[in-house]
Amino acid sequence: MNEKFQISNFKSQIKIIAVIPARYEASRFPGKLMQILGEKTVIATTYQNVVETGLFDEVFVATDSEIIFNEIQKIGGNAVMTGQHETGSDRIAEAVQNLDCDIVINVQGDEPFLKTEPLQQLIEVFHQDEKKEISLASLKIRLKEKEEIENPNNVKVITDLKGFALYFSRSVIPYHREKSLGAEYFKHIGVYAFRKEALLKFAKLEMTPLEKLEKIECIRYLENGMKIKMIETDFVGVGIDVPEDLEKARTILKEFESGSV
Repeated sequence: MNEKFQISNFKSQIKIIAVIPARYEASRFPGKLMQILGEKTVIATTYQNVVETGLFDEVFVATDSEIIFNEIQKIGGNAVMTGQHETGSDRIAEAVQNLDCDIVINVQGDEPFLKTEPLQQLIEVFHQDEKKEISLASLKIRLKEKEEIENPNNVKVITDLKGFALYFSRSVIPYHREKSLGAEYFKHIGVYAFRKEALLKFAKLEMTPLEKLEKIECIRYLENGMKIKMIETDFVGVGIDVPEDLEKARTILKEFESGSV
């Protein structure tokens, strides 16, 4: 069966929406989503790129910032005001609790260059999950450079033999003790696909001990026994966590516009 038909047919059976959690006061780079990337702000670029995938029945930005809310309204987009939350998942849960939807895709506001294919892969996870055992799906990318592997801003993930997440950490995992064996390292990309009911359940749970230590929200799912399916992608984007990342993103954008990539 043609892949495009599969995705289209799946969309006709369930309602899939995308929500972009957007906080203005980011701890490492305050106001980063309102920085200019090309001719638009980072958040406007992300929003429009997600809409242009054509995968979603609706796309929303969920924010507690009037500045970001007004920015999305200005470009004709959909924005929802929420209360203040510790995690993006909590913010999205508030935004979607009264919305008619089955699958919610969380796209980070600071990941402006995400492409269509990885989002299709996440949606396909739920197409194949006939028993509805998977609470959410997310993406990982292989790390090769020592500096990137050891960078605590890169959240690493390890999985079982079926691709389900075992743990996420800012530390280097796995620990490479047996030097005769090759070690593989994967970075977690903060794009999630949730079943709506799993997302609403998450928001009712207290922050868990390891989640608090690592400052990684998806650990809360693992500590409460929920399944996270990880999908490997070779997509190389830029998560804008610090000012240096913004410069990388600007360089990538210029290369795209010049046709050099």
